[in-house]
Amino acid sequence: MKTKGTYVERKVKKAFEDHGWLVVRATGSFGIADLVCVKDNKVIFVEVKSTSGGTIYYKGYMLPKIESWPFYVVADFGYGKMRVLKPKKVIKPDDGVDLYEFLRKA
Repeated sequence: MKTKGTYVERKVKKAFEDHGWLVVRATGSFGIADLVCVKDNKVIFVEVKSTSGGTIYYKGYMLPKIESWPFYVVADFGYGKMRVLKPKKVIKPDDGVDLYEFLRKA
């Protein structure tokens, strides 16, 4: 399962980079977010979650911001369905916005 999570993190990292973001994987000892993304003087923190089922239960839902920087969850539900949203306890496949729509507007 850890291998799938790493694969999804790299896929999300590449999507951000393809849209002009500088991205650093911050897993392991950092512990709060998987990715730190920087573009045009904006910094956002991203936690990546994936599931083969229809629901993600997220324990870090009480972190809408880290200091003054936005914090998002990218949820991968498989079959190309990746959603971006503010952290919440229960994440469903139709929550948030499509990853590529989010990146086009960011």
